[in-house]
Amino acid sequence: MLSQLSIRNIVLIEALDLEFGGGLGVLTGETGAGKSILLDALGLILGDRAETSLVRAGEEKASVTASFEFATLPDQIAHAFDDADIEIETGEALIIRRQVKADGGSKAHINDQPVSVGLLREIASSLVELHGQHDDRGLVNPKGHRSLLDRYAGSDLDGLGRTWTQWRDAEEKLKNARDAVEQAKEEQDLLIAHSAELTSLEPQAGEEARLAEQRAAMQKGEKLSGDLEELRHVWDGSDSPLAALRIAARRLDRIASGHPLLAEALAALDRAVIEAGEAEEKLQAASEALVHDPAALDAAETRLFELRAIARKHRCEVDELPHKMREMRRVLDAIEGGEAELDALEIAAQEAGDRYQKKAEQVHKARLAAAKKLDKAVAAELAPLKLDDARFLTSIGKLPDEKWSASGIDSIEFLIATNPGADFAPLNKIASGGELSRFILALKVALAEQGGAATVIFDEIDRGVGGAVASAIGERLARLADGGQLLAVTHSPQVAARGGTHYLIAKSSQGTVTRTSVSLLDEQGRQEEIARMLSGAEITTEARAQADRLLEKA
Repeated sequence: MLSQLSIRNIVLIEALDLEFGGGLGVLTGETGAGKSILLDALGLILGDRAETSLVRAGEEKASVTASFEFATLPDQIAHAFDDADIEIETGEALIIRRQVKADGGSKAHINDQPVSVGLLREIASSLVELHGQHDDRGLVNPKGHRSLLDRYAGSDLDGLGRTWTQWRDAEEKLKNARDAVEQAKEEQDLLIAHSAELTSLEPQAGEEARLAEQRAAMQKGEKLSGDLEELRHVWDGSDSPLAALRIAARRLDRIASGHPLLAEALAALDRAVIEAGEAEEKLQAASEALVHDPAALDAAETRLFELRAIARKHRCEVDELPHKMREMRRVLDAIEGGEAELDALEIAAQEAGDRYQKKAEQVHKARLAAAKKLDKAVAAELAPLKLDDARFLTSIGKLPDEKWSASGIDSIEFLIATNPGADFAPLNKIASGGELSRFILALKVALAEQGGAATVIFDEIDRGVGGAVASAIGERLARLADGGQLLAVTHSPQVAARGGTHYLIAKSSQGTVTRTSVSLLDEQGRQEEIARMLSGAEITTEARAQADRLLEKA
């Protein structure tokens, strides 16, 4: 609830510090005393636009600070703080400060942490529910009507939300699978051609290196074979080195007998003949081993060029071609099996959709039943509030499929008709501000057990009524405030008498300076203020006596 409100330099308020408690608090004062200024100041806390006209004349800036106390932060506020990285200790007061500069611009802080005005607007509905002559929050806003009815009905929104999420997930999987199959089908013909090309080539891992090595060896062998062929001509024939050595050895053998030196020369020459013979055999063996096969070289080169060409085509390395081939086969297999997978996913999505619609229908029926009960409860409150001819209707319609959500399939709005035979219209289309406030009060009473904002404010809900109607309004305000916090700006003594706390708003002038002040009244002050409200400027003994009776009755 709102526990403290401090205002500095807002219009006619120079400095004001107020403390509030639970229950019903009433604010009274003469017309023009400045009650609207308090609401404008509180509006800054709730994210209203920072008008420079709010800054007191002659001042550079104005500020408003409000302190709210919660046993546990409302979920809406907690989630908003998590998203904005705002840290609040458990049980810590929520202190919101808004500063407005006379030359334009404003700043906002929550517990000394700078925040955006948008965040203030986001949490406003959980802080203060304001109902007045120009109500644009709370029950008037159709966006909140569904959640109010669901709380009243006790709808299983958690279960509905789970089925919605499951349905969305199943639909997303189906969509992704369809997209994948469609994309694959578009590429299927090309994949088939590429796969056939690779399959016919059947590339092997490491094949490029092996072919390159073979090609290099064969090219080298081709050159050596030519050189050996030239060398073979040197060794062949009657004038070859080996033949010459053999002739020399035979001649030396004939003349070497009995001469030791010639014998040694003959031995050396014999060794040379043997070595030359071995060399000839080696050359012959090498020549036979390096026989060049042009067809094998051509085949190796052709294969190597084909592999490299197709690798360039697929923008990969030759060694990656086997993987490419397997991947193409996998995709083609997936296309063939994709239809079966799609069938399974379609069945799963259909079943998830059926579960969601079944749950949504259950929630829809609960809403219809609760709507009848709520309409009856509101109708019972209208006559005592001088709205005898008025009617209230909770309108529930079916949303188009594309607008279904985790909240269900229903559009929900509170409608009213103020005169017999008149058509129902939205709450915010009603002509009279006073009637609107009383409708809101009737609805709040009917929804009393369903909770709402931490603080509820009614601004001049009793405008244009008096007597028994004003008394009925006061009684209902007090009932609503039981266990919570409700503030009422009122001109009705019957309403003022119901207040647990009573604040007097007054305006005073000193020379050219006008100031608005707010004071908490004691019992005697309350009697005097209610007597003034009863009799006007001159407070009579009869007015004081009547004020006593109102207070005693309250």
